[in-house]
Amino acid sequence: MGITIRPASESDTNLIAEFNSLMAKETEGKSLPPERLHKGVEGILADSSKGIYLLAEENAQILGQLMITYEWSDWRNGNFWWIQSVYVRKENREKGVFQALFSHVKKLAQERKDVCGLRLYVEKHNERARTTYEKLGLKQTDYLLYEIDFVM
Repeated sequence: MGITIRPASESDTNLIAEFNSLMAKETEGKSLPPERLHKGVEGILADSSKGIYLLAEENAQILGQLMITYEWSDWRNGNFWWIQSVYVRKENREKGVFQALFSHVKKLAQERKDVCGLRLYVEKHNERARTTYEKLGLKQTDYLLYEIDFVM
């Protein structure tokens, strides 16, 4: 049957929040409050202007996810789609799940005139993810990320 990609729905909230929790623990060693995760997922699913979740599934099992958020670029007069909250179940890694998700996003973005590019950020020590992204044609930029975190 193969991997199919679909938009997430409200019924996927618990699984997406679980995946987000697993991703935070695995990539950054962070334990995030479950209630905050659920509310964050619900916020996207209730308001697509904030972003969308896409799920990869096969034989009715969700294998992985990603979220797209939007950033307007005045320099390009278009939106960058930011790929975030990427998670693939451990047992499904290196089986083309992220590649299927990314290919789907890239195709959707290229079909729209208001999207000027795709971006994502990756934890600097996550060599596995960096290698995967580079194989798919993503390139490291010259920008560094700075932040002030008011929630953590």
